[in-house]
Amino acid sequence: MAMRRAMGCFATGVAVVTTRHDGTPHGMTVNSLTSVSLDPPLLLVCLTTGARTTEAVVGAGRFVVNILAARQEQIALRFARRGEEHFAGLDADQADNGHDLPVVPGALVHADCTVDQVLAAGDHVVVLGRVESLCRNNATPLAFHGGRFAEVRPHGAEHDLWFA
Repeated sequence: MAMRRAMGCFATGVAVVTTRHDGTPHGMTVNSLTSVSLDPPLLLVCLTTGARTTEAVVGAGRFVVNILAARQEQIALRFARRGEEHFAGLDADQADNGHDLPVVPGALVHADCTVDQVLAAGDHVVVLGRVESLCRNNATPLAFHGGRFAEVRPHGAEHDLWFA
């Protein structure tokens, strides 16, 4: 518990890793995500050992990192719940937008990856993914700090009037 509280002091982004394996879509919320290399473009994600999504990512050999935008907290919570039907009512199939794996609609970034390496690390599996394609929009990112969701804004930036 001390490790969780200490690491909660480190603000992170929030992402959902998605894939499809044997015709079934899978997804998991993560905040252990980092850019490893620009040449070749590599991302690192940490996935829970034994989780359905972890097994599906490794089995499929492909996945999408969906970096969530502000006000996508409910998406983050949906994909954080174990054993639920994460994709129910979500238009995640976006082949018309160039994605042949499920994606989170409205996410800040979609990074389509192929599995490059898989490493066991404690109670997680570290997956290095080679980024094959990227798309992004100009939304504000969703963050996580101290066990709570937050928004990231440059100093002095105006707040988005999403309700206007």
